[in-house]
Amino acid sequence: MELVKAIEKEVKRRCDKESNVFGAGSWTYHIKPVVDNGIILAKRYNADLEVVTLAALLHDIASVTNEKYYEEHHIIGAEIADELLSDLRYPRNRIEHVKKCILNHRGSKVAAKLSIEEVCVADADAIAHFYNIPSLFSLVYKERSMGIEEGSLFVKKKLERSYNKLSEESKEFYKEKYEESMSTF
Repeated sequence: MELVKAIEKEVKRRCDKESNVFGAGSWTYHIKPVVDNGIILAKRYNADLEVVTLAALLHDIASVTNEKYYEEHHIIGAEIADELLSDLRYPRNRIEHVKKCILNHRGSKVAAKLSIEEVCVADADAIAHFYNIPSLFSLVYKERSMGIEEGSLFVKKKLERSYNKLSEESKEFYKEKYEESMSTF
């Protein structure tokens, strides 16, 4: 538990840095929902809770560390996770498992998820968008200056893509949340 708390503290620290272009809200509106849903899914699918929790905490660490890492944040994030977990003397085999989850969490980079832990982290990342819909609207209207129709369509399509990235089991589990969210459009 101390290890998880140490990693959480480090991720929050990086989220709070002024250099984080995604803002301090990246913890509250994205990483925390990924962790929370990762834990729910790990328990539901009988996955390794510690591996899922650590990978969920670290899945976007590269992006909040340096915006230049965004395109390859899954690769660089796995490297950062390796360094942090090694410094905390986490067992090598478990570090490799966490890294694999981080490498395969991106829905836009289709990679085979070979463990249930990888599925949990990828699904938690995709479903997190349903827990921060206001931030998606802020993105389209404030950051991208879209009109109401264009912004609404963008958010709707983003949520559809996120839902479609889920494993079949998680689609069924989150179906009500998806339908509830989509009913607003």
